[in-house]
Amino acid sequence: MDGKKNRIKANRKGEASRRRIRESACALFAQKGFKEVTMKDICEATGLSRGGLYCHYESTGQIFREIVGELMREQDDTVRLRMERGESAAKIAESLLEKYEREMCDGGASLSVAIYEYFSQPEYVSDSPLEKEYRRSAELWRELIRYGRERGEFREADGAVVADLLIFAYQGVRMAGKLMAIEPGIPARVVGGIRAMIFPQTSDLQPEQPFCGCESDE
Repeated sequence: MDGKKNRIKANRKGEASRRRIRESACALFAQKGFKEVTMKDICEATGLSRGGLYCHYESTGQIFREIVGELMREQDDTVRLRMERGESAAKIAESLLEKYEREMCDGGASLSVAIYEYFSQPEYVSDSPLEKEYRRSAELWRELIRYGRERGEFREADGAVVADLLIFAYQGVRMAGKLMAIEPGIPARVVGGIRAMIFPQTSDLQPEQPFCGCESDE
């Protein structure tokens, strides 16, 4: 019995260490991109020895894949759980759009450059995990649009069009944010356009101010 408890305790401690590694590495990838981050950098950021880090991960690529996969699964699982609970489609969509707008405004926290660098490697050209992630995100938005239309909360919008416009505009703004200053009005217009496509014109869920902490330039 004591052996089982010790194994459970060790597993929890190991997962806590892995989570701390991913959090520190995520900040480094956002700051430097994927190619410029080394295992040594992650050791310094976490305070782990080289041996301690390699007990959990073999490479920066393994760490990065877990980070991206975890981020995608977390959003998918949360949205689908809220739909299963019968929550308002408009509130689910609005929480997602607010998140997208905040992230477009915060270029310093973007993994877009790191994602491009990692998935543009030759081994991923013919079987791109990035394409799979796009398809998964697009399907999630199509499901949400259908859910909202069935509940009478959304307009008769084409879910595929909404998904493509939002996903590619979001990634484009985040990538551009690494190369130029993004005016807060740009993310506000992107999500505002999506709101106009899916919400009834009388919706009282549309925020009056952009979520970047400053006025839109419109």
